[in-house]
Amino acid sequence: MNLLFNKFKEVLLSVLPISLFVIILSFTLIPIEAEVLVRFIIGAILIIIGLGIFLFGVDIGISPIGNLMGETIAKSNKVNIVGILGLVLGLLITIAEPDLQILANQVNDATGGIIPAYSIIIVVSIGVGAMVSIGLIRILFEKPLNRVFTILYFIIFILGLQVSEEFLAISVDASGATTGAMTTPFILALALGVAQLKGGKTSEEDSFGLVGIASTGPIIAVMMMSILSGVADIQGEAETFVLHAGILGPYLEEFPKLMRESVITLLPILLLFLIFNAVKFKLNRKNMNKILKGLLYTYLGLVLFLVGVNAGFMEVGRVIGYGIASLEFNWILPIVGFLLGMMVVLAEPAVYVLTEQVEDVTSGHIRKKIILGALSIGIAFAVSMSMLRIMIPELKLWHFLLPGFAIAILLSYKIPPIFVGIAFDSGGVASGPMTATFILAFAQGAAEAIPTANVLIDGFGVIAMVAMTPLVAIQILGFIFKIKAEKGGIHINGSSK
Repeated sequence: MNLLFNKFKEVLLSVLPISLFVIILSFTLIPIEAEVLVRFIIGAILIIIGLGIFLFGVDIGISPIGNLMGETIAKSNKVNIVGILGLVLGLLITIAEPDLQILANQVNDATGGIIPAYSIIIVVSIGVGAMVSIGLIRILFEKPLNRVFTILYFIIFILGLQVSEEFLAISVDASGATTGAMTTPFILALALGVAQLKGGKTSEEDSFGLVGIASTGPIIAVMMMSILSGVADIQGEAETFVLHAGILGPYLEEFPKLMRESVITLLPILLLFLIFNAVKFKLNRKNMNKILKGLLYTYLGLVLFLVGVNAGFMEVGRVIGYGIASLEFNWILPIVGFLLGMMVVLAEPAVYVLTEQVEDVTSGHIRKKIILGALSIGIAFAVSMSMLRIMIPELKLWHFLLPGFAIAILLSYKIPPIFVGIAFDSGGVASGPMTATFILAFAQGAAEAIPTANVLIDGFGVIAMVAMTPLVAIQILGFIFKIKAEKGGIHINGSSK
């Protein structure tokens, strides 16, 4: 129970700053209705409880399953088996990802049904499955991550020249949304299992990068969908935003719906575990019960977390975004965006899973707090620049993404390989359910209030920005780490030269 208590303590310290910031804004710049504010506070409490339980469940349930499956895949040592299993696992896990469901429905609503939710879910899931397959094969053959990312982002650049602004925003946002609360812990554990069993001098750095490779799948898949279908220009109308009524009503409405959705989310992992256990793992009753208990904790935590986000947090993000953008001195919008970005990433569930794995795999040489700090600064700039893009019509999404990804690729050849994997994985984990709801709602609220902005283009691009800046921020951290290590006569793994 000490582990559970520590999770609650960690989450409380992460969610409290953004909660207090919103309350301060409501009593100063943006008056928020009492009902909405109370709902927000209830949501914050549910997020703290839910996220603590979820992370505890991931530790004793999801991660062991991913590790066991990774080891099983690595034992086969056959490219065709690794490829097929990677494709199937990536496909099934992504279809169930709650963040993808949220984004697919938002795309459907914002495009007036021109792009149906189911088509986004299917296309994106195939993209992730294909890239998980490629990523696992890369680990087996020990191919350098920076070269793989150079090829993948070159393909994205070529495809990006062929698609409209709307599709560019949706494709990169889909990338961020797929690596959320469910897929990230599983894919991280899968990579760790394969890398550890394969062994060798690159096993430490091979533990990371699979999430980053998987993140490119949705971008390529959605862009290909646009090109092959011939749909280039979409001019849908975003749904009119309506505030919920009552305090407990929205929670009672969301709770049963999210209970059902969370069952669908976890069912593929449960079924895969039971099938693999019967055929390959053959765990004893004690270990099997521990994993099943972990899955139950994961389920309960996920439900509470998503209810808190959807019924309490999301609409406050929209209200704040709209309110600040409507002020006479709306130039503070990028400043508020910077502060929100800095705080919201600390409440992302997958961020904790990644940073803990980084600290464990590197035996504490790369500290969790340092990665969290770099991520906070990176996401802060992402949200701030997104607000500038909403305010200034001449600024386009590709003005930020093109140089950002180019810098990330160049840095990948200058830093220790382990930081390349961590950086590209961070881009996926940073854009989880809190970003896909609170920050996306904040951006859409701001875009709605500014006459020159387009909610479809400017609102959706924010997740793309959040997925890009960690690539640069973490690699700059890696560059600093490399310089310090060289001055101290230390290898990156901590041993003397």
